[in-house]
Amino acid sequence: MKILISGASVAGPALARLLHRDGHQVTVVERAPSLRRSGWAIDFRGAVFEVLEELGILAEVRAHATGMTGTDLLDAEGNRVGELPAEVFSGELEVPKRELTRILHAHTANTVRYVFGDSINRIDQDDNGVRVGFELAEPDTYDLVVGADGIYSVVRRLVFGPHAEAVHHLGRSGAGFSTANHLQLDHRGALWQIPGRRMSYMYSAADPARMSANVFFTTDSPALDLLGRDEQEQAVRERMADVGWLMPRLLEDMAAASDFYFFSTAQVRIDRWSAGRVVLLGDAGYCASPSSGLGTSQALIGASTLARHLAQSGTDHTKAFEGYEREIRPYVTENQEIGVEGAKRLAG
Repeated sequence: MKILISGASVAGPALARLLHRDGHQVTVVERAPSLRRSGWAIDFRGAVFEVLEELGILAEVRAHATGMTGTDLLDAEGNRVGELPAEVFSGELEVPKRELTRILHAHTANTVRYVFGDSINRIDQDDNGVRVGFELAEPDTYDLVVGADGIYSVVRRLVFGPHAEAVHHLGRSGAGFSTANHLQLDHRGALWQIPGRRMSYMYSAADPARMSANVFFTTDSPALDLLGRDEQEQAVRERMADVGWLMPRLLEDMAAASDFYFFSTAQVRIDRWSAGRVVLLGDAGYCASPSSGLGTSQALIGASTLARHLAQSGTDHTKAFEGYEREIRPYVTENQEIGVEGAKRLAG
């Protein structure tokens, strides 16, 4: 089949590799002008290792392990008051997200058509196919369309309804960026508890001169996610204006960072993940929130499950989509419960 995937982060390229293996013609469209280089370090636990083996990338992924040794707990003044073992944040294996994205792209670049700097703006479907319009490219027709384009999925909005009906906020937002390794962290993290239900998590792994800094604060909604960087930075500065110790320096570094990103602890909950010839994958359909620690595993397991059901069902996409959802929805439900509990713990 001729299949279009929206989203070139993790779920999309993983599915593209498996679909090409099974003989399908795959195009991946991504609104960003190139591969995204920002994001958390991501960890893997349990069954996802079988998927990394299936993709043929496990050894390569392991080569980029962060090798974290644990996390120091800091009080409001930056004094060490305790520690957490490495597996709390790093799972069985942790790698920078940019490396996983790069690896998946490298393994598909010669067999899958990638279109960067463009986005879907219209989807019309019937029994014969899906007619897709784009912001820049000419319209085209596909047998199937997969929305793997994140928590604010364009595909989900066009086919399933507005974001407000699907995205459920869990009470916290934050920003992440790279900065100088002000704490001289060595394959270690630091969790700084700030009064007023705020915190910062900082860690350094691959480059001893640099560290990743993440600043979190409570919010009533995920509305900041959809604003521009200037407004997001201003929100961070306003919420952290009264914080001393390292915060003034972090705020200065934030403004200069080339890898700034903003996010909220939120989940995607919808009653169905497919409609006709369109199906959702990963965060687009069932984000468990960053507080679950299972988003990447969910995306990869979802890609493997969807590809397997499509292979077993031939051209009967309805049967494939139903089998895919029936198999992994219990797993997603459990992970989303973990995400809610994690958000409660972060909120104190």
